[in-house]
Amino acid sequence: MTPLETILLIVLIVVLIGAVLCGLILYNLGKKNKEQEINAKIGTAESRSRQIIEEALKTAENSKREALLEVKEESIRSKKELDKEIRDRRNEISRNEKRIQNKEESLDRKNETLEKRENALSQKEESLQRKYAEAEAKEQMIQQELERISGMTSEQAKEHLLKSVEDDCKKDAAKLIREIEADAREEASKKAREYVVTAIQRFAADHVAESTITVVQIPSDEMKGRIIGREGRNIRTLETMTGVELIIDDTPDAVVLSAFDPVRREIARVALEKLVTDGRIHPAKIEEMVEKARKEVDQKTKEEGEKALQEVGVHGIHPELVKLLGRMYYRTSYGQNALKHSIEVSQLSGLMASELGLDVRMAKRAGLLHDIGKAVDHEMEGSHVELGADLCKKYKESQVVINAVESHHGDKEPTSLIACIVQAADTISAARPGARRETVETYINRLKQLEEITNSYAGVKKSYAVQAGREVRVMVVPEKVSDADMVLMARDISKQIEAEMQYPGQIKVNVIRESRVTDYAK
Repeated sequence: MTPLETILLIVLIVVLIGAVLCGLILYNLGKKNKEQEINAKIGTAESRSRQIIEEALKTAENSKREALLEVKEESIRSKKELDKEIRDRRNEISRNEKRIQNKEESLDRKNETLEKRENALSQKEESLQRKYAEAEAKEQMIQQELERISGMTSEQAKEHLLKSVEDDCKKDAAKLIREIEADAREEASKKAREYVVTAIQRFAADHVAESTITVVQIPSDEMKGRIIGREGRNIRTLETMTGVELIIDDTPDAVVLSAFDPVRREIARVALEKLVTDGRIHPAKIEEMVEKARKEVDQKTKEEGEKALQEVGVHGIHPELVKLLGRMYYRTSYGQNALKHSIEVSQLSGLMASELGLDVRMAKRAGLLHDIGKAVDHEMEGSHVELGADLCKKYKESQVVINAVESHHGDKEPTSLIACIVQAADTISAARPGARRETVETYINRLKQLEEITNSYAGVKKSYAVQAGREVRVMVVPEKVSDADMVLMARDISKQIEAEMQYPGQIKVNVIRESRVTDYAK
């Protein structure tokens, strides 16, 4: 709202107030009886109204003048501020221009300096090129003179020098490797012997050799006919219900049960013994006995799993894993009972963990579950390592246990010392004499493969696999293989055996070089 509009509004308000006052005065005067008093009051009211209006006009005029003065002052103040801002901007622009001018002058000076340096460098480069050309000429002359004196070309001299350096480096490397390996082997063997011997002395277990067949004794050969039944219906029912093959031959008083699944074989054995004891053998009775045998084996499986937990002192394992542990009671590997092997690995792991100051309970847990995949590898696809790791993940085992299961055969790198302990305990349990049995064919193939690997190396004269395949002795030709080459050859053979062969324990590689000195008496 402008000052003029404000003044007019004030005047209008004053006039309205005067009119209202006049009306009130007239209204009050109309009530009185005397005409003179009314007229006098009316005159007084009129004079008063005129006085109020005049005062209002004067006040409005004064307000108008004041408003105009304020507008002028505000305009003057705004103009001063604008002038000040313009001056500040101009000063700032002037300072920026000076700064830019100084920078341009500095850049010009730097450019001049760089040009001078470039000129000096170009001159130095030309001088160096001349000197390099002179040096090349001298080097060529020297090289020609050396070739003339030595009777060898530069390439021949280079090859000779490289071969000499290579031989020296090979000798130094072989010497260093021998020293390092000797120190490390001495220290590691000392510590390992202490830990392993202590663990083995504190724990010993026996193993029962089993195979894929079970023999059930029967009271007489007449019972064989009853087991077979009319037109073979009894034996077919029993084989169908259990998934086990019954072999009834000329062996007196015996029936052979054959199956790769040890649990099914045990169910068939229990059912057949119950049928023989009962004497009544027919399809309905066979179904009943097989169902009873299955329940008994399930109960036995659970009891064996719980017994294994109590024996090693491990608790808090999922009930399904306990059942799977019990199934390993019927599983064998190279004649070694899988559950007994797991218990032994658990005990050895705990003993070694205590020697090293690690978590004994975790080591026992990992050792007990390291072969859990063998409980289901007859039913599911995949190796027992993969199946075991999947089962441990499924039943929420810790990452240490899962890694120990995954790495105990070297399929993955161990990420904890407990995984390394389980790996060592598994090797000790499987490799110690009497723990496992191998077929003659497997044994011969391993010896043959060992000798084939060692004979494939250049400079090998003969090789012999001895100590039941635990050691290989390599005879080398002295003229072709030096002492330094022997060290490297032994390492290469060891690496190839580790990569290409599967074997329990370790294989010792002995490289033998014969030195002979011959002289003649004249």
